[in-house]
Amino acid sequence: MAKSKYRRVLLKLSGEALMGDAAFGISTAVLDCVAKEIKELIALDVQVALVIGAGNIFRGVSGASSGMDRAAADNMGMLATMINALALHDALERHGVPARVLSAIPMLTVCESFSRQKAIHHLRKGRAVIFGAGTGNPYFTTDTAAMLRALEINADLVCKATRVDGVYDKDPLKHRDAVKFDTLSYDEVLRRHLKVMDAAAISLAMDNDTAILVIDMNTPGNMKKAVCGEAIGTLIRG
Repeated sequence: MAKSKYRRVLLKLSGEALMGDAAFGISTAVLDCVAKEIKELIALDVQVALVIGAGNIFRGVSGASSGMDRAAADNMGMLATMINALALHDALERHGVPARVLSAIPMLTVCESFSRQKAIHHLRKGRAVIFGAGTGNPYFTTDTAAMLRALEINADLVCKATRVDGVYDKDPLKHRDAVKFDTLSYDEVLRRHLKVMDAAAISLAMDNDTAILVIDMNTPGNMKKAVCGEAIGTLIRG
């Protein structure tokens, strides 16, 4: 029987990954696949927390680049993450996985407000915890929010699930000669300007020695392999 290497993990999902083959929006098929993967982790007694981006709905940075005020655009982006968080919550509950959404921006008629104590309580009860609304502040990405929440809950691993099978020296979807890294140090990620997570998130991970594993979320079973310590994706640590 498979055994987890990690007690508590935080999964960072991109909003774009929820689109499936569509140009925007949320694919219920993708949500169901993610929910099934998380159910397998819960069955291994892994405590699972999640942060989801909003690129399938709205990006604060792109809004700002189109002439919007950056703070206003980022606030819209944080609210967009809540749509994804609530959608994933619904998918998890439909698959028999108890879950809670905790929002950094208070919206009590929709979900609980974030607090570290609440998050850890729910995790210990075997519930998946979805952190919504980023950090609650503009100018911070969901990558930074994911790392911040991981540190607050003392996660053993941050697993970034993407549409490719690891970190490459350039975009493998555009360059056939792209080279994949099996392991990287935090310094290498920053020095090479690799598009793993933003610099603030990597710096937080480096300062607190938090491992990051980048995997392909479209391959069934990858999340389970990741928490069981199998050599997949790209592992980033000191």
